[in-house]
Amino acid sequence: MYEKIVPPDTGAKITFSNGEPIVPDNPIIPFIRGDGTGVDIWSASQKVFDAAVMTAYQGKRKISWFKVYAGDEACELYGTYQYLPEDTLQAIKEYGVAIKGPLTTPVGGGIRSLNVALRQINDLYACVRPCRYYPGTPSPHRYPEKLDVIIYRENTEDIYLGIEWKQGSEIGDRLIKILNDDLIPATPEHGKKQIPTDSGIGIKPISKHGSQRLVRRAIKHALRLPKNKQMVTLVHKGNIMKYTEGAFRDWGYELATTEFRAECVTERESWILGNKESNPDISSEANAQQIEPGYKALTPEKQKQICQEVEKVLTDIWATHGNGQWKDKVMVNDRIADSIFQQLQTRPDEYSILATMNLNGDYLSDAAAAIVGGLGMGPGANIGDSCAVFEATHGTAPKHAGLDRVNPGSVILSGVMMLEYMGWQEAADLIKQGIGDAIANRQVTYDLARLMEPPVEPLKCSEFAEAIIQAFNK
Repeated sequence: MYEKIVPPDTGAKITFSNGEPIVPDNPIIPFIRGDGTGVDIWSASQKVFDAAVMTAYQGKRKISWFKVYAGDEACELYGTYQYLPEDTLQAIKEYGVAIKGPLTTPVGGGIRSLNVALRQINDLYACVRPCRYYPGTPSPHRYPEKLDVIIYRENTEDIYLGIEWKQGSEIGDRLIKILNDDLIPATPEHGKKQIPTDSGIGIKPISKHGSQRLVRRAIKHALRLPKNKQMVTLVHKGNIMKYTEGAFRDWGYELATTEFRAECVTERESWILGNKESNPDISSEANAQQIEPGYKALTPEKQKQICQEVEKVLTDIWATHGNGQWKDKVMVNDRIADSIFQQLQTRPDEYSILATMNLNGDYLSDAAAAIVGGLGMGPGANIGDSCAVFEATHGTAPKHAGLDRVNPGSVILSGVMMLEYMGWQEAADLIKQGIGDAIANRQVTYDLARLMEPPVEPLKCSEFAEAIIQAFNK
């Protein structure tokens, strides 16, 4: 079946039903050690995972680890340029859930990014990045404890799909000519715009299907959170890119108000309902004036549309969402992308789950991670309907490889996400408790130790893992 790898003798496969994992008590889980510092990080992380599972379940549950290869380590086994061998792809597909350390992006032609390739090949459309603060972690932010968000980033579309043509290429020049001569002039809203003829060209596809399946997962996650955290914010630049990013927002609202009508309320709907609750006799026009800035300056036709919107909301959902019932629903709102970057700094406690397209989510997840301690403490997951890969969110840092000094927190916390995804919450909670205790006791690796005041003597990578494990039995 496989060319150079052999699955464990014991264990069973994770299967899927309606996009959700069915996990046996002895799952076989493929792992990719990772390049560079992966040699240190994975060893420490696996010890933490195994200890947590043993402590939580006393041998009734156990992971059977299955080593597979990608990156530089794969080239050593399979041959030059075999960065992502078929063995690895087949194992991840067959066993459903995998975890990986950091991977080198090959230089030159071929695969643009191993991480992106794994996501696209397995249709892992939801990149999930929780950003929460562990007390004692050094942070450049004054109040990092206020940030506790989960970013759902669409993983397969947007400009990251990688459909682009180099400046001066035959196809690129042909495409520019067709756009400039035929397609742009045929669209009146574009006016006299022209693409410079010395441009590179990239395509930004945003589909309704891709957008809604991402928002669907985000809403389902919100429903599992405490009531005060049940909010999904659609992040977009739709004021400029109306038919891609603006469509993402519109499709997100459409999903929330149809498929999740009983569970969701939009921010705008909540204003309409709240105005009616505060003043039962309020007219449609007065309600419209309160929800729409500049209402009086609008054309009569636009004013009429907003009044009709108010009336429709009250007709359709007053019985199910009115009289304060909407306060127990998942709130769905939207924010412009550049605004949300600022608001994570100034008003972080107002947000819970952010649903974004690919590029915005890439920037936003790293920015949020910086607030709570950096990428060394940033976990990540890539989830589809029949597969999930959990991963470190940082690079390989090859100059530190083999020195037993780097922070394994990203892979360890990614393992926490994996355990939660599997339904093994008790083991996941032990690890979160252990990390919190280690940091609170100032038992940290050099990246955090040097930022603490006063600075502390850093632990080795392996010693940090031991400090986490020691907290399990407290």
